[in-house]
Amino acid sequence: MLTAFLNIDQHLAQGANLVFFIPTCVVAIVVNIRNRNINYKVAIPIIIAGIVGAIIGAKLSVNMPIKELRKYFGIFLVVVCVNEIYSLKKEYINNKKTNNKNIKNKE
Repeated sequence: MLTAFLNIDQHLAQGANLVFFIPTCVVAIVVNIRNRNINYKVAIPIIIAGIVGAIIGAKLSVNMPIKELRKYFGIFLVVVCVNEIYSLKKEYINNKKTNNKNIKNKE
């Protein structure tokens, strides 16, 4: 949105995104820790991989031409979108199967 409508540099737009994302992420983590919703055996490797990936990504993006950065960021967004759609479809199918089983058990 920042690059498309306000003509802001891609590097600056991604930095601004992080400025707003990090506090939101910290709040979500705190809330989920309080609600005991975090499986630490799964979370710790994901956190480590995320930190390493963020460092590598930051180093790569700083030296990358803006056209390439936009292209790769767009590809990343498409991959995330497809994954979300697939996950929602899978969840919908699983819920539908569960509801059908519940209806048959009640009969």
